[in-house]
Amino acid sequence: MRRSVLLLAGALLIPAFMAFAGGQKEAPAQKTTPAQSSTSSQPAAKPLRVAAIYATPIEEPWDGAIHTALLKAQKDLGIQYKWAENVGYSDFERVLREYADQGYNIIFGDAFGSEDAVRRVAKDYPNIAFVFGSGGGPQNPNLSVFDDWIQEPAYLCGMIAGKITKSNVVGVVGGLPVPEVNRIINAYIDGANSVNKKVQVKVAFIGSWFDPPKAKEAALSQIEQGADVLFAERYGVIDAAKSKGVLAFGSLQDQHSLAPNTVITSPVWNVYPIVQHVIEEVKKNDYQAQDLKDWSMMAKGGASLAPFYEFKNKLPSSVLDMVAKKEQDIKSGLFRVPIDESQPKSD
Repeated sequence: MRRSVLLLAGALLIPAFMAFAGGQKEAPAQKTTPAQSSTSSQPAAKPLRVAAIYATPIEEPWDGAIHTALLKAQKDLGIQYKWAENVGYSDFERVLREYADQGYNIIFGDAFGSEDAVRRVAKDYPNIAFVFGSGGGPQNPNLSVFDDWIQEPAYLCGMIAGKITKSNVVGVVGGLPVPEVNRIINAYIDGANSVNKKVQVKVAFIGSWFDPPKAKEAALSQIEQGADVLFAERYGVIDAAKSKGVLAFGSLQDQHSLAPNTVITSPVWNVYPIVQHVIEEVKKNDYQAQDLKDWSMMAKGGASLAPFYEFKNKLPSSVLDMVAKKEQDIKSGLFRVPIDESQPKSD
């Protein structure tokens, strides 16, 4: 559902400065392990060749989460991995076709804003496994779809915010009010309201997926309105929180290192379960188009809370115990975080 409103996509065009010619990056070559026996009659299996096409720079956390998972697969599963970043929507199909022509076994990427292009290319290359973030459904026989379903850890962050706020005003800065973002923000709001009926939640959208200065500006405005805890759904908010001495939550990745004394934790999207599942299916010759939603949920390890680090000693033990219990209830199926994809309203 991410970036599924195509009318919004035109506003997101990122010049393809690095597309293929300049933006193509090749991962370091893997060290090969000598054959254990020269008498073996079985030839060594060739490593799977995996590519990824990213519309934004990989510093943008959404595409960065996919990239991180593929780097781990390169290390742990022995795939060969190459990627192109900051391609931009206007150049996406050309770059995708160039990679497909090179005969990769699997191509990952982000189809939001390029849905039609990705589906055209996948249809023309039925022997390649296409695995793309998408607001649509799978396309037979070879296009699987996924999305970040991190509303569960976002709800837990909202519970923490509702408990620790001193002003009873918390804030969240999002990219665009599309379903994928809305459900995360609404879960955060629901979590805060579940423990604090007096809390007010300020919500702002920056109209972009990657504009750190604009996100920082929106966050500073919320701080001026009394917000003392911020949810950084977009990159740039943590910098504002750090500069004003208020607390924040990261998003999509563990962003503790950006400001160790500011970031309490982060709802983390772990794409590795998706990557591992697809690679296993391709290796077994059992790959088929599917919706990979379940592999992004907490129960399968696709979503989690980042460690609390030093905040483990700063947060009240009652808050930590509350979050731990709710997290276990989510994983065991005793509690389901509501999925509300309507545009959230600001208090």
